[in-house]
Formats: sequence, structure tokens, C-alpha cells
Amino acid sequence: MNEPRYEEAQDFYTSDLKKPTLKEVNSWPRAGMSSSSSGVPFPCPHVCVCLSLLCLTGSLLGHPQCLDYGPPFQPPLPLEFCSAYENFGCCDQERYNSIAAKYWDIMDYMDPQGHKLCGKYIKDILCQECSPYAAHLYDAENPRTLLRSFPGLCFDYCSEFHLNCYSAIYLLTGDKHIQKCCEMNRTHFCHLLQLQDEDYCFLQVLHNSALSCSQGLALEEHRGCVQLCLAEVANGLRNPVLMAHAADQTHSAFVAEQLGLVWVYLPDGSRLEEPFLDIQRMVLATPWLGDERGFLGMAFHPKHKDNGKFYIYYSYMDKNRVEKIRISELRALASDANKADPCSERNLLELEEPAANHNGGQLLFGVDGYLYVFTGHGGKAGEPFGKFGNAQNKSTLLGKVLRTDVDGRSPDGKPYRIPPDNPFESDPKARPEVYAYGVRNMWGSAVDRGDSVTKKGRGRIFCGDVGQNRFEEINHIVKGGNYGWRAKEGFECYDAKLCHNSSLDDILPIFAYGRSVGKSVTGGFVYRGCESPSLNGLYIFGDFMSGRLMALQEDEKTNKWKKQEICIGSTTACAFPGMISSYSKFIISFAEDEAGELYFMSTSYPSAYAPHGLLYKLIDPARRAPPGKCKYKPVPVKTKSKWIPFVPQTVLKLLNEPSTTKSPKKSSTLTAATPRVSSKKAKKTPSTKIKASTVKTAPSGK
Repeated sequence: MNEPRYEEAQDFYTSDLKKPTLKEVNSWPRAGMSSSSSGVPFPCPHVCVCLSLLCLTGSLLGHPQCLDYGPPFQPPLPLEFCSAYENFGCCDQERYNSIAAKYWDIMDYMDPQGHKLCGKYIKDILCQECSPYAAHLYDAENPRTLLRSFPGLCFDYCSEFHLNCYSAIYLLTGDKHIQKCCEMNRTHFCHLLQLQDEDYCFLQVLHNSALSCSQGLALEEHRGCVQLCLAEVANGLRNPVLMAHAADQTHSAFVAEQLGLVWVYLPDGSRLEEPFLDIQRMVLATPWLGDERGFLGMAFHPKHKDNGKFYIYYSYMDKNRVEKIRISELRALASDANKADPCSERNLLELEEPAANHNGGQLLFGVDGYLYVFTGHGGKAGEPFGKFGNAQNKSTLLGKVLRTDVDGRSPDGKPYRIPPDNPFESDPKARPEVYAYGVRNMWGSAVDRGDSVTKKGRGRIFCGDVGQNRFEEINHIVKGGNYGWRAKEGFECYDAKLCHNSSLDDILPIFAYGRSVGKSVTGGFVYRGCESPSLNGLYIFGDFMSGRLMALQEDEKTNKWKKQEICIGSTTACAFPGMISSYSKFIISFAEDEAGELYFMSTSYPSAYAPHGLLYKLIDPARRAPPGKCKYKPVPVKTKSKWIPFVPQTVLKLLNEPSTTKSPKKSSTLTAATPRVSSKKAKKTPSTKIKASTVKTAPSGK
């Protein structure tokens, strides 16, 4: 059997479309592992050999993908020329204009009969660059292979094109091999342009309901779950408990480890060698698996850019060996915004912990500018603290959501003020700091930014509340609300006497799930970012023990929330450079960057001293924002520490260089827009117009 010559096969892939080089792909924000490739079509004399070899390479990846290896998008304005893709596809205005110009350049060489016979075919073929499945049509799934110069055509459509205006091939491509095949035989020509998987050839791709019905929506596979993909952002972390930003337009991210270290990650993906904060000597943390104590919360003051203030929540042991929770204020150094001043700590609040678990730990600033503190109920099974338990006792700060004004002092000397509209400010039997009560052990609290256009939902606070032994909850926190613990767990009674008390007046969770789903909820965020428009309004969260990712979608008519499973792991959905399809099981925390994109942190070994934690970014593989829409220019920040570039875990494994806790090689923000594929303007090679008589019926082929 004769092997096809490489130079002949290469001719077919020589195109005026430019495929990004591996170096370019690997420098993109999503650079990394690429998808598998389809087989390479071979020259006409070897069609049988070609088809045999194609069968050995496996089927094409069935996911939307553009020629720049990114997901499709909805253009800001409808693109009427390529009408099949005017509302969703792979062309922005610049690329659309280029295609339209090329079309009219070609049409200049045709007489009226040529316009009539070939105009639609030429437009169809040129517009396939705009198809949501352009990467499949041009065999572009793998950046390591050459790009086809012609989209894959279904045999019947190709035969019609060849029959009506095969001479127009000279205007569509300068590839001599395709031109030669076109002259020789229709069958050979159309076999050359066929794709291995006919579901993705043109025209079939337009009529395939399985491919077209969900275009632009988050992908759902046969199990009914939303398919999302991941990008690794940092690794080698020791139980990463949070990622925060200072809302200062620098787009730096601060990632905290449970043992008391906070690292700075810059917008270019690098990490500063020196930590932002190191209070390991003060934080009570152990290497025990699942120990909940440690550095648990951090929030930046809304005016951090001006005053340098931020707030932390951590476990510590006093000189009498009493375990406590401390909430305190610190400042960044005036000389270095990426370094905290360890001497600036001002204690705001200390709470004695009756037990070692259920410590709460979340801090956040609401849209009202006040600091919200989420405390645990004190620990131990069933909360055996008093007649009603700590959570229902408004005179204690355990098991509560607290709200304070940190920009002043109270008349009684406390280092904060009580907001005048706090619900129990005038109740002599309640602590004035209490904003809501009846919570068990909230973990994962977030403020909804609101829809970017309508502002709907802005300011809502959502929290995950870890249950006792039956249910995990997601709650919407409101002023004065009683969230039921210890009377209720989920939607059901836990303590019968308290549950049937007429004065309970509790607020039910917006969602609760049982132990068949998971055993320890990790609250998340409402997605309000720019890069994945289809996720807007989804509340995304997970479970620490089961490792499941989930989402809640609000019904705007009923205001009820419906759960959707999130699937990660499909190689077809995540076959983009830089995306991965697996993650470490134990989901510790979720996070939001300054641009509103969502992340989560997880580990394969939940110990505060084990460097197995990773930070992942969530990405919708089915739809992205139009190129250029999500660009931003970070405010430059002077740094005094060395920068450590990010090395993905997959690369570290190949190099056999595991990251360490002392100098983990981590980061990546993946925020820049993906570059567009360029295209040269078509050259006018014929010297005369193609007349109708020359656009003749092609010889039939067998």
C-alpha cells in the first residue's frame, strides 16, 4: 500500500485562514491541554486509504468551538450577511466584514448567471467560519494539526455545488490539490471534503436538532446536568479557605490558607514570593484531617484603596488555653500595598468557643457598607447549650449573623458602632450586633452583585448552612430572620419542642438536600461575571464531602429555586486549550474575582498542612462573551517581592516537581479575551469574469 506523500496532504491544509501556533495558544489565558484531533484527509488517488485511516482516529468532538479554540458567542449586533449565524456563532463584526468583502470580491468575477447559480453556495462556504462548530468543519480541534483550507461539506451538498459551479473553486481557494480534485471527479472531490462525523458537515450541522436546539445555553448532557469546564489557577495550597479581592481595580487576588498565610496572585497569573499576611504563630490549626479551626475569613474594607484596611476571622488559643474566635482589623503597609502591617492589628471582637468544631468563619461587606460576621453555634452534636441552644438565644453571639459598622466606635467603648437599623438594637434581651439568628454553622456566604443591566438581585446575601445529620441548607439572609436551628434542620423538625413553638416564626431555606447528595454544604455565589453569559443568575455551590457541584436557578414568577446538577469531566465539552475536566474531591470554598468570574478551591487531602489544594476557575464551554467585551485594564501596582510564574499541576507531574508549601508555583487568572483568528483578504487571481457558460455541469463521477 502506498503511503500518501506529506507534501500532498499538507497542500489541503494550506489556507488563507491562519491557525494560531502552539506558542500562541499556550500563551493565551486558557492555554494548556488541547483536544484530540480528527484524521487527516488525503489526496484524491488515495481516497480509500484515507477513509480507512480516518476510521482509526475516533469520532470528532461534539462541542461548539470556534477557530480560535474558544466557545461561540452572541455578537453585539446581528450579522445579517451570514444569516444562519447572525445571533450566535464565531464571528465578530471585524471578521464578518472581512467575509462579506471577500464574497463581493468573488462575485465581481461572475456574470448574472454565475451570481444566480453560485452566489448562495459561495456565501454558505465562506460563512462556515462563523458556525458555532467551525473548529469541527475545519478540523481545527487540535492546535498541533494543520488547518483545512475548506470547510467539511456533506456529500450531497458538495455534489450540488460541484454540479452547478465547480469552476468557482478557483475563487474560493488557491489550493492546487483541491482544484485538481475538483477537475478530475465529483466523487473524489466530495470525498476529500467530507468529515469523518457527518453530523458536523455542512449542511447537516444546521439541521441537526441535537446540535442546534441548545446553542448558546449551558450544555446539558444525557444525565440532565449542566456541563461546565475548569481552568487550573493555583496549586500546592494548604487547605485554601478563601480567595478575596480588594475592589481596587488591580484585579489582584488574595488566597488564604487555613494555617494562617495569605498569598497575592497578580492579573498575569504569577504569585508574589512573599505572603501578604503570615500569622501562623497566632492561628490555632492542626494537621488533623477535617479540623475546622484555623484562619477562616477575610474581607477588604470597601475603601481599602484609600485606607488600606481589611478584616480577618481566625481561631486562636489564649494564654489560659481557652479556644476563641477573633475578628480583627489590619492595614496594608503604606509603602507596599501587597504586604500587611502585622503591628496594625486591632481586635474588634472575641468569642469563646465551647467546642473545637462549628466555628463559622465568614466575613463580608454588604452593599450598605457594613461588616457581616457569620458565627458558628459553638459545636458539639445537637448543640447542648442551654434550654434553647446558642443559635436561638439572641443574648449570645454564637450561631448568628452579626452586622457592625467598623468605621466608628460605640458610646460604650466597643471598637465598632451598631447600625441604627439593626433589628434588635433596642431589645434589652438581645445583643445589638445580631442581624439574623438560628444558624448552625454557615460556611460559604456571598453578596449578589445583581444583574449587570437591570441590577435585579443586587445586595442579596446567600449562605450555606451545614446540617446536623439529615439536611444541608442554602439560605437567603434577611434582617431579623430566624433560620430555625436548633428547632429545625432543613424543612423538618429537629427538636420537637422548639419546632412546634408558635413563636418560632422561622424562615425556611431556599433549598435543602439530604445525605444521599452530600454531608457538608459549601455555599457559593450568584454568577454575575461577563465571560459566561448563560450562567447569569445561577447560584453555584457544592458539597465538601461528596464533591458534588450544583446550581440553583430562580423562577422569577414564583421566586422559588430549582436545583441543577453541574457535571465536570466530559472531554467533549471541555476540549479547549487550557481547560481541564477533573478536580480534587473536597470542595472547601467558592470565590469571585474582581471581574465577577467564579472559582472554587478544593483538595484531595483535607489537612491544614498538606499542600494538595487547588484553585479552579469555572467556565461555560457552550458560550462566551463577544471578543473584546470583557477586556479590562488592571491598575498597575508596585511590587517589592519576586514574582513566581504559574506552573499547572499537569506540567509539574510531567517534570516530577511537586509544588511545596514554602514556595508553591501557582496562579493564573484567565481573564484576557481570547485572540481572534486572522484571515488574509482573498486575492483576485482570474483575469476575466466567469461567465455562465463556464460555470458548467461537472462530469459525473463514480
